[in-house]
Amino acid sequence: MSAKEDGFSLIEVMVALVILVIGLIGIFNLHIVAKKGSFDSFQQTQASYYANDIINRMRLNASQLNAYGTSGSVGSIYSGTPTVPGTSCNGTATCSPAEMAAWDLYEWRAAFTGEAEVVNSKNVGGLDSPTACILVNGNDVTVVISWQGINSLSDSTLFAGCGTSNDRRRVYSIQTVII
Repeated sequence: MSAKEDGFSLIEVMVALVILVIGLIGIFNLHIVAKKGSFDSFQQTQASYYANDIINRMRLNASQLNAYGTSGSVGSIYSGTPTVPGTSCNGTATCSPAEMAAWDLYEWRAAFTGEAEVVNSKNVGGLDSPTACILVNGNDVTVVISWQGINSLSDSTLFAGCGTSNDRRRVYSIQTVII
């Protein structure tokens, strides 16, 4: 008589565990890549929103286009913490078009630098290390927003003066005509 035993040998169990661990590592790495891609996508969506926001503000105050940006190779460069203008045009005061332009720029800069969301005295809303440039030539307006991405990519030499040039820089630009 032959003694037949059913079950798994220790080697079979070890092979199954190795295959399971390799699969779990792959799923974990996929999760990390997805989170990074989601963050980069969110940052680009935010940059698009901020660029369109300032263009809409400029359309509403078209007589003051030169107050929003300057002509030249890069235009006006905005980065860092904005200073509050002398006149607050938050809906309760009557402001001149020039005062409204200064207020628009303040609110816009405060939004893309993340001043509305603060955790432990650090701005967490907005873009990561943002710089914005507004170039105004007559009625032609170009808005460029650059920020830090997570992954390294090749840096674009386009809009080289707007933001710190490095392999993590991301750039969003939009050009329009305001009449």
